[in-house]
Amino acid sequence: MNILLVDDDTGSRTSVRKFLRRQGYEVTECSNGEEALAAYAEENFPMILTDIKMPGITGIDLLKRIKELPSGSYTDIVLFTGHGSMESAIEALRMGAFDYLLKPINIQELSIIAEKVAEHQGLLRENRRLTDHFDQEVQAATQETTKEISRLRQLVAQSEGIGKIGVFDPAMENIYKQALLYHQDRSIPVLIQGETGTGKEMVAKLIHYADFNETTPFVDINCAALTPTLFESELFGYEAGSFTGGLSKGQKGKLDLAVGGTLFLDEVGEMPIEMQAKLLRVLQEKEYYRVGGLKKIKADVRIICATNINLAQAVEEKSFRRDLFYRLNVGQILIPPLRERPEAIVPLAEMFLHRFSTQKGKKFSRISDQAAKALLSHSWPGNIRELQNVIEWSVFMFDDTELCSRHLNIVDSGNCTLPAVEEGTILPEAPVILPPEPFNLEEYINNIIYAALKMHKGNKSAAAAYLGLSRRSFSYRAEKVLQDT
Repeated sequence: MNILLVDDDTGSRTSVRKFLRRQGYEVTECSNGEEALAAYAEENFPMILTDIKMPGITGIDLLKRIKELPSGSYTDIVLFTGHGSMESAIEALRMGAFDYLLKPINIQELSIIAEKVAEHQGLLRENRRLTDHFDQEVQAATQETTKEISRLRQLVAQSEGIGKIGVFDPAMENIYKQALLYHQDRSIPVLIQGETGTGKEMVAKLIHYADFNETTPFVDINCAALTPTLFESELFGYEAGSFTGGLSKGQKGKLDLAVGGTLFLDEVGEMPIEMQAKLLRVLQEKEYYRVGGLKKIKADVRIICATNINLAQAVEEKSFRRDLFYRLNVGQILIPPLRERPEAIVPLAEMFLHRFSTQKGKKFSRISDQAAKALLSHSWPGNIRELQNVIEWSVFMFDDTELCSRHLNIVDSGNCTLPAVEEGTILPEAPVILPPEPFNLEEYINNIIYAALKMHKGNKSAAAAYLGLSRRSFSYRAEKVLQDT
């Protein structure tokens, strides 16, 4: 699928382009709306990914102009915007945009939306072929669409780790079994609780997809990202004429999109209090009204919620409805923080090491005892997400067969974990304290170079300034050190 990427921010555009191309998509870049219209005139793109705020022709203007063209109905347009432009994003949805993303762009969300667009485009292609060559093409088109969807599902599974969840301790074994059990009964709402970075969304997807043969939709809403008014129209949709500026034919909500599948309410503890009673009705009555609607709509949807706050405490503080809490808390999953599962730290790190080494073409294949000790000594306040980020950074910065402590960039309370040195070797203020036994000065200097690089997250200029060296001198020493490792 060829994607037209439009963004006046060169850095953001480059990052998105690299990610999409790694996922197997073709990408054509434009820095403004004028270039995008010219490119679209030369070639019809099935997907346009555009920023809303741009000089000249904005993303909204581009959406209007594309949709006015004969081929515009066959183009899915996805806009991305900051939190401050949410009103524009909602307006764009009402004008026919396929979806929107919040800045900074989450690559997992981008991957999922690209998959949805590809599936939609596959259906459009199939319909056109059926219309033109019904008898001859129906079988071939069905096989092609199925194959494409399967390929994209595999890409999403790979990028999000679905089917590759690290189960390395009794707590996660129990959670894994619970998730597979909840998958079998869509009528049971599930509440997933755990600190930030413990993998709540991953567990929600495991409940939905199970063995990844599930074909029903997984639709998510971040409850903390929307105002009460927008939240209601996003969740329930709205009927024609419900409010000024709405689409003349109305708009379906997330509940409509999730029919037969799963609606995932992330950060449910941040849901506006006025919306909690309406969600409770959906759970109890299995039906709802669209905004401005008079007709009841059946809600054939599995509800999964996640939160990083203590909902029981929120109930006592009257910021969360007691009746809704008990209704959500039928299926319970509590993910313990990583610091309470130390036996999982090194196996998870090895899993991430193999994954990122393969992705980035590096040689890392094992973790040294010293590095394992450093990983185990860290408190991991960011949990699995922090561990994954540390390993990804190390693989990006270095290349070796063994991951050593000097490769790690672990920050705890503002201090970096430095490479271990022999007992007695001290870096003092004054006077200089030397160990009683002879030691290798060059190796000690190498350790200092590594420590300075890690402290400044690979920034050679900052590390050079920290050590009082010129950047040229430091770069020479750093390159020599890396070559010797």
